[in-house]
Amino acid sequence: MRNRLGKAIAACITGAVVFGMVQMPVEAARGVEAGVTVMLNESLAADIEAGGTEVVQAPAAICGYTNLGIAQVENHLNIREGAGEEYDLVGKLPVDAGCEILSTEGEWYQIQSGKVTGYVKGEFLLTGQEAADRADEVKSIVATSVTQTLNARVEPNTDCSIWTMIAEGEELQLLEDQGEWLKVDVDGDECYIAREYVELSEQLPKAMTMTEIRYGEGISDVRVDMIQYACQFVGNRYVWGGTSLTNGVDCSGFTMRIYEKYGIYLPHSSSAQSGYGTKIDPSEAKPGDLFFYGNGGGINHVAMYIGNGQVVHASSAKTGIKISNAFYRTPICVTRLISD
Repeated sequence: MRNRLGKAIAACITGAVVFGMVQMPVEAARGVEAGVTVMLNESLAADIEAGGTEVVQAPAAICGYTNLGIAQVENHLNIREGAGEEYDLVGKLPVDAGCEILSTEGEWYQIQSGKVTGYVKGEFLLTGQEAADRADEVKSIVATSVTQTLNARVEPNTDCSIWTMIAEGEELQLLEDQGEWLKVDVDGDECYIAREYVELSEQLPKAMTMTEIRYGEGISDVRVDMIQYACQFVGNRYVWGGTSLTNGVDCSGFTMRIYEKYGIYLPHSSSAQSGYGTKIDPSEAKPGDLFFYGNGGGINHVAMYIGNGQVVHASSAKTGIKISNAFYRTPICVTRLISD
């Protein structure tokens, strides 16, 4: 009887709050809502102590996931269009990346992570308490740009020079919270952004999309082959000064080795590589063209365009070789080395 009475009271109070909140300021409404929540929790706890029915709570979200899976792999986990090895790749899930498990089909799990929805082999996912424990170990605070162009600076003030410019929606790893200013990581380098232009949240790494390049769409065979070759190394290690696509490579080492396979030899320096080929407008970029980015003092990073507004690049020791929005940073220049 007490349990039924508690539910009736809760329903009446909730209805009154919803009606009242329409006419009161937001902050006041939140205060009333919080008070009602406390009253309901106390009433329900009393019911349980009196022998009432136990209340089953919805599972708490972990970094935004309610049915969390975490990739347990050495480099990356392939995400396929369907539940089978014969299906095309639609993305890659980096090591320790999180995903929402949507359903299961035998040994395959349908998952969603970032902008990618597809299927992975369940044997390579941590789930349940194991996933929750791992999330506590690997989650990090991310600063997401909420302004059209976010200035990243060399020092935590507006009097210093701009290091680079970050696009809206891009996520940056937080290194240190300094109050009004945040120290963040951009491709392995440190710079500063104003807190007022970002949102902070606890996150796990997300899946990376895979651009599908089709023949017959104005893209030459060599460009298609080059991008398919480059993307197979997504998830592999970043090593400063490295030149091995499998054991460790840095940004210019990555582009140098990719082009080397196609008979084009570049120096092991992003700044020096920018002097090769023909400079083009970014809007004219084709798969295989190179995007160069700067740090306020000159070019310090290079990536390869793969189509659909994306680049593949050896970003940092934390992320390895990854796929990003081509304009995640404002490019200094774009060059073309393949004539077709």
